[in-house]
Amino acid sequence: MALLETRALDKWFGGLHVTAGVDFALETGEIHCLIGPNGAGKSTFFRLILGEHLPSGGTILYDGHDITHAKSFERIRRGISVKFQVPGIFKALSVRQNLQIALQHHLAGHSLGEEIDRLLEFTQLKDAEKQLAGNLSHGQKQWLEIGMAIGLKPKLLLLDEPTAGMTPDETHATGEMVKTLNNEGVTVLAVEHDMAFVRQIAQRVTVLHFGKIFAQGTIDEIVADERVAAIYLGEAHA
Repeated sequence: MALLETRALDKWFGGLHVTAGVDFALETGEIHCLIGPNGAGKSTFFRLILGEHLPSGGTILYDGHDITHAKSFERIRRGISVKFQVPGIFKALSVRQNLQIALQHHLAGHSLGEEIDRLLEFTQLKDAEKQLAGNLSHGQKQWLEIGMAIGLKPKLLLLDEPTAGMTPDETHATGEMVKTLNNEGVTVLAVEHDMAFVRQIAQRVTVLHFGKIFAQGTIDEIVADERVAAIYLGEAHA
């Protein structure tokens, strides 16, 4: 059963058709990667799912409910969480305080402390819990925001280029975090450019091009598709 589905989803910005009739389904329990060249419409598609943009046409269904016109906070309450490309952390607060802020409306007392400890271990930040978040390495800042996003126990985690700027080792560690979350029941949709990371985590891959679905399949099927290689090299138009 699809946890997330879009039907004929459209978004126009003036005369620019950024999302062009997208029919997309994300199955419950899968890790799905969304790839495509710059300008393909990946970020706009994400923002439509989150409710930051309202569609010009079409429908968005989540967990059996029509959320096409739902507010962003309503979607979060239904179990959607997001980690954006640029970490939205509180740089002047400690790592632990950042996690506390993310969780404080959902847990209290001993339960809050236990969950923060669990997230610190999961994100490999236990030794840095008292550091100011602004002093973390780039990769650690990304992991902190992942911790803040998953503290809400989402059904669906949206990741917008989660490994941007990371070292290869950090990228691999992030992939292992994502796979662990998925094994714990979290469905994941990730926008990503790093094909090694996509190969590491993806069960299915969708390629967007000029706002349309260009190809779908396993990572091996996508890598072997000459049409996909062509659009990444700028040789094809669709």
